[in-house]
Amino acid sequence: MEDVRSPVEPQARGPLAGLKVLDLSRVLAGPWATQMLGDLGAEVFKIEQPGKGDDTRHWGPPFLDDGSNDAAYYLAINRNKQSLAIDLAQPEGAALVRRLAMACDIVVENFRVGGLAKYGLDYNTLSAAKPGLIYCSITGFGQDGPYADRGGYDFLVQGMSGLMSVTGRPDGEPGAGPMKVGVPVSDLFTGLHAVIAIQAALRHRDATDEGQHIDCALLDTQVNILANQASNWLNGGMVPGRLGNDHPNVVPYRDFRTADGNVLVALGNDRQFFRFCRLLGLDGLTEDPRFRNNASRAANRPALMAALESAIATWTSAELIAAMEQEGLPGGPVNSIPQIFDDPQIKARQLVQTLHRDTGAQVRVPGFPARLSRTPATYRQAPPRLGEDTDDVLAEQLGLDGGEIARLRAAGILGAAPASAPAPTSNEE
Repeated sequence: MEDVRSPVEPQARGPLAGLKVLDLSRVLAGPWATQMLGDLGAEVFKIEQPGKGDDTRHWGPPFLDDGSNDAAYYLAINRNKQSLAIDLAQPEGAALVRRLAMACDIVVENFRVGGLAKYGLDYNTLSAAKPGLIYCSITGFGQDGPYADRGGYDFLVQGMSGLMSVTGRPDGEPGAGPMKVGVPVSDLFTGLHAVIAIQAALRHRDATDEGQHIDCALLDTQVNILANQASNWLNGGMVPGRLGNDHPNVVPYRDFRTADGNVLVALGNDRQFFRFCRLLGLDGLTEDPRFRNNASRAANRPALMAALESAIATWTSAELIAAMEQEGLPGGPVNSIPQIFDDPQIKARQLVQTLHRDTGAQVRVPGFPARLSRTPATYRQAPPRLGEDTDDVLAEQLGLDGGEIARLRAAGILGAAPASAPAPTSNEE
C-alpha cells in the first residue's frame, strides 16, 4: 500500500484539488464538513489550541496506542487535514491565522456568534481584505434570532427540534419515552448541508468573483430533516408521535421477532404486501378490506401486526430473509457494528480505507460514500497528530523560515512540535 503521506499529483486528488480551506472548527459538525472537503481534494489547514487541540482528541476510550493518545472519535472526522497548533489569543498568533486565511478560498468556523471578531477573523474583517472568500459559520441556532447567543449541542437540538418526540417506543410499551438517535445526526446533517452550501457558493464565486457568508444552524438543519414528519403536521394536521420502529405512513414497515432474532420488513406498496402475505401463507389478508391498501392498513395497524407477528415468529431470521430475497421483497437483518463491517456488500464496495500515521499506527476509516467515476475521493493523510504540520504549512504558505518559526514557538505562539515519529516499518495492511 502506498504511504498516504507521500505527495499526490493535483489531478489525482479529487474534484476540489487546488482549493484551500482554513478550518477553525472543532468537535463534529465543522470537522465533518472539512473532512468531506478534504476527501474531495481540498487542502485543509486545521487550527488547534496548543497543548490541547480539538476536544474530540480526548473523547475516549478507546484511544490510539501510538503515543498520541488520540481518541477514536477524533480519528473519525479529521483525515485529509494538516494540523497547526497556533494560539489565537496572542496577537501574533491571530495575525498568522489571518495571513493564512488570505491564502485560502474557504473558512469554516463554529465559534459562538461574534466570537472571532476580537481576533480579526470574523467574516466582515476577512472579506474586506479578500472579497472572494467563502466563509461558513456553523452554530447551534444561527447568527440571529432569540437563541443566537446560546451554545448548541447535538443532543439538545435533537430534543428541541422535535426529533426525539418521534424517536423511541410509544407510551405504554416497555422502555417508552423520547430517545436520541444513536449517532449525532444533527451535527452530521449540518456538516453535510455546510458542504452543499459551500460548493454552491464556489459555483457563484467562479461566475462572479464574489464570495459570501454561509450561516448554518443545527436547529434549522434538524427541523428541515424532519422531512415527511414535518409535512404530516404542516400539510395534514397530524401530530407525529413515537412509534418505535413502525413507520408513520407506510404499513408494514418495521422489525419483527422471529424464532431466533429479528428481521426488518420494509414493504413500500400494495403489490409487495400481497406477495409477502402469500409467502407467509396469509392469503386471506389480501382479501380483507381492512388491509387492501396502505391507508386501510395504517388505520387497522394493530390487527394487521398481530396477524403478521404470529406468522413471522415461526420462521428463523435467515430463512425469512432468504425467502424474501428470492421473492424480491425488501427485508434484512438488524446488524451489530462488527457485523456490518464484516458484511460482503461493504467489503465488495471497499468502504473501509486504511491510512497510516508517520508513527506507523494504522487508522481504519469508513470512506467517502459517493463514488465519482472521473474524480473519486482520495485518502491522502491520516488524521494528524496535534500540530504536526505547523512548521511545514507556515513555511510553504506564508514563507516563514526556520528561525522565525523557532522564535514564535519560543514565545508560546506556536505549540510544541510533536515528538519525531519512528519511520514506519511497513505500509502494508
